[in-house]
Amino acid sequence: MEIPGNEHQSVAMDHHGLVAATCIDLKLANRIDRLLPKSDHRRVVSTGQSAVAMILNGLGFTNRRLYLTHQFFENKPIQRLLGVDIKASDLTDDTLGRALDEIASYGSSKLFGEIAFDVALENNLLKSINHLDTTSLTVHGSYDAPEEEGVIKLNHGYSKDHRPDLKQAVLSLVVNGPSAMPIWMEPLNGNSSDKTSFHETIKKIEEFKRQIDLKSRFKWVADSALYTEKKLLKNNDYLWLTRVPENIKEAKKLVQLPMEDVTWVEQEKGYKTSCFISNYGDIEQRWLLVFSEQAYKREKKTFDKRLLKQEEELKKELWHLGCQEFQCEEDAKSALKKLAKKYRYYEITSHIEMKFKYKKKGRPKENDEQEVVGYIINSRINRNEVEIKKMLKQKGRFILATNDMDTINYPDIKILSEYKEQQSVEHGFRFLKDPWFMIDSIFLKTPKRIEALMMIMTMCLMVYNISQYKLRETLKSQNETLPNQLNKQIQNPTMRWIFQLMEGISISRYYDHFGKLTKECMVNLSELRIKIIRLFGETASYMYGLIKKNPAEVLGT
Repeated sequence: MEIPGNEHQSVAMDHHGLVAATCIDLKLANRIDRLLPKSDHRRVVSTGQSAVAMILNGLGFTNRRLYLTHQFFENKPIQRLLGVDIKASDLTDDTLGRALDEIASYGSSKLFGEIAFDVALENNLLKSINHLDTTSLTVHGSYDAPEEEGVIKLNHGYSKDHRPDLKQAVLSLVVNGPSAMPIWMEPLNGNSSDKTSFHETIKKIEEFKRQIDLKSRFKWVADSALYTEKKLLKNNDYLWLTRVPENIKEAKKLVQLPMEDVTWVEQEKGYKTSCFISNYGDIEQRWLLVFSEQAYKREKKTFDKRLLKQEEELKKELWHLGCQEFQCEEDAKSALKKLAKKYRYYEITSHIEMKFKYKKKGRPKENDEQEVVGYIINSRINRNEVEIKKMLKQKGRFILATNDMDTINYPDIKILSEYKEQQSVEHGFRFLKDPWFMIDSIFLKTPKRIEALMMIMTMCLMVYNISQYKLRETLKSQNETLPNQLNKQIQNPTMRWIFQLMEGISISRYYDHFGKLTKECMVNLSELRIKIIRLFGETASYMYGLIKKNPAEVLGT
């Protein structure tokens, strides 16, 4: 008896072939399995294959939790994508949980660093500039299990997600060069401080670099948490670029200088710079005072709103103060002084009046004596233009500092441009915090597994950023373009847009009555999609059936 529909099957390819091809080109599964070989020959799925499966799920844009990875692959060509003879049902939560445990036991940061440096060196992606930052990742659940040595503590700390009610872990991330490739990730305790962790991370990477005999000298770029007199300036054995905290007295004076007292150099996009030599902390360094026209307008707009809000609040407080009766004049003056201190951008002009009452009860006579029973405040306000002007001088200004004193090879404009590239690590955090990276999944029962998942998340970012960088470089080298959302031809598309362009590609499979595959064809390959696939190279072309090649020759690399 024939069952209708058994002869034909359609599976979704979409953009997953591009992700799988990048994972194969970077040899991610092979690199992981070389460091974490199978301990049990009966295992169907290796740790490396499990990791790539989670990366494909993470970059699947389905908002599907990682413990549902087997569901993600149910309608995907899993053997083609992973290059091994496994089924979706093999990717159980036990399988993935075991892989995460093995990653954590090896050391998620150590494993990622070894793989990332190998990938960067092999693909000529390692450059001299490292951008360092941290972010918090909130978790749901109590996680009250006994602490394990060498494992992060999930606890309350400063939440960059504005969720102080939830426990968290902190992710330290280093991205390198124009590809913004992550070369280091490190899970940290939920209450860790950037002022401490930044220096510890740099120390670990510099030591790791010595272990692998890497001669390259890095320059470290980070925000103002790096600039600490006791750590950065006392251990000045590497190049750094950071922002100077404005609570430093010398920095405060500099940002408050009148415009006419500064020798500005006009830069592009509304920037002005002026260089000063500082010996703060007894270390010679260049301080670059930067003024941004755009930042000034943005900050002034915010400041103006704040002034209006403060004015309304001050009027309300003065009204309540005016309704209050004070026992003595000093109490009234003290209340006014306290309020004036709170609202520095407003001047309060006040008049304290005595409140009288007749000593005798009943209708007062003409010569009856009165006594003072209290004091009442009458007041009005004006803006303190001197204080406002002083504050506006600081708007749009900040100070960058570096110990690289080579003004010939490292001019002032390069200081600014390299610091602005700090947004590359911030973009990485926004990517990691998209909804499909949820770390409260069912099988994440321990902090160790959360550490390992943070490594998988960072590998997703690595695959995304490298594929985006390589595509853009290929477009430039071949003088090719792709259309953006407005159908304008560009050479810098985002991978998210490329993934959207690939939606709808599927594989049609035809079987005989015995269940044997007789024919397979790729469906919905438009000219644009074929062009994108070819730009990704030979592995991607095989994935989508554009070239006929023995899978072992491609997948066995």
